[in-house]
Amino acid sequence: MKPKGQFLVQEKKKQVDSAFYQIASGNANFAFRLYHLIASQNTRQNIFFSPLSISFALAMLSTGAGGDTQTQILEGLGFNLTKLSLPEIHEGFRLVQHRLSHPSTSTEPSIKVGNVLILSQDLQLLSDFVSATKASYDSKVLLSNFRDTEATTRLINNYVKEKTHGKIRDLVSGLSPNERMVLVNYIFFQGELSSSFHGFVADFYVDENTVVKVPMMLQDDQQHWYLDDRYVPCTVLRMDYKNDAVAFFILPQKGKMKEVEQMLSPDMLTRWNRLYFYRKVSLQFPKFSISNSYALDEILPYLGFQDLFTHHADFSHINQDEKLQLSKVFHKAVLEVNEVGTEAAASTAISVMFFSKPKKRVLVFNQPFFAVIYSTSTQNILFMGKVFNPTA
Repeated sequence: MKPKGQFLVQEKKKQVDSAFYQIASGNANFAFRLYHLIASQNTRQNIFFSPLSISFALAMLSTGAGGDTQTQILEGLGFNLTKLSLPEIHEGFRLVQHRLSHPSTSTEPSIKVGNVLILSQDLQLLSDFVSATKASYDSKVLLSNFRDTEATTRLINNYVKEKTHGKIRDLVSGLSPNERMVLVNYIFFQGELSSSFHGFVADFYVDENTVVKVPMMLQDDQQHWYLDDRYVPCTVLRMDYKNDAVAFFILPQKGKMKEVEQMLSPDMLTRWNRLYFYRKVSLQFPKFSISNSYALDEILPYLGFQDLFTHHADFSHINQDEKLQLSKVFHKAVLEVNEVGTEAAASTAISVMFFSKPKKRVLVFNQPFFAVIYSTSTQNILFMGKVFNPTA
């Protein structure tokens, strides 16, 4: 018979593990809902955002929310509050943050993620809120004089620029002197591929009428994981990155872009993550850097976050002297894909199918495609996007 203390420790670990994996499930649900909403409004543009970064920011904000506002935030992020308690959610995010900040394959994380809540300097913050955001989210609370919009803008942009080593600049603009609370989240991922490429310039077919020249990376005799999907008209290429991250690049068949986009879902990603061929591939892939900025205060209300930006908002756990509402939420994500080669750990959650005499497969990414970057150590979607025009 196990000692009572040991039993309690094991039960606590089960609860923590359950919360950790439910964070991933909720994030996947939120990620695809947000992607489809953005895609419906940007049919012919590049799309790139970090669902995990946004989830971090909103979950952090929920520590200062009460009543229906807190419920809307957490349910909007995809969490079932009858199965997952508030402390479990915050502990799950803390563990995710820790694993991202302490990768198993390197001493220096290639993922920079953070949140900043900027509040008017005359507000009296509750100490429980400040300590909770620091403990679970390692978030920063900055006080500023919003009447000096230039100084506040400079404060925020310099902070984010420093934290991302200069990769994200000019995140915030258009602040109003009437602001009382602004939420900023940012993420930067330096994608270093697991094998080297040769470079050349080639055509990229944006659509039937638009062709652009792009720097292409060529691998002519390397093995890759890939899947020709039987049920969705596309090919999925998996590329390994350092620091426990992998990327799924989804190349639709010609003329099937819209059909594939409409079918993107968490279940599809789970299936792709388990079924691959592993063989030599002649691969041509564009070298590119894309960044996108989003005013989430204009997007989130369509996903169930109704009260956040209205006078119905309840942020009484941040400050009790004044009724607050969130005015702006800024998000910016940056991705760089280049030909630098690194070693990456092999994934274990894959069914491998080998062939005695494999034929070389040719994969050419010279038309719009989708991208999902996934953290294997946390099982969370770091980024989602669509590369419509790599030169835009």
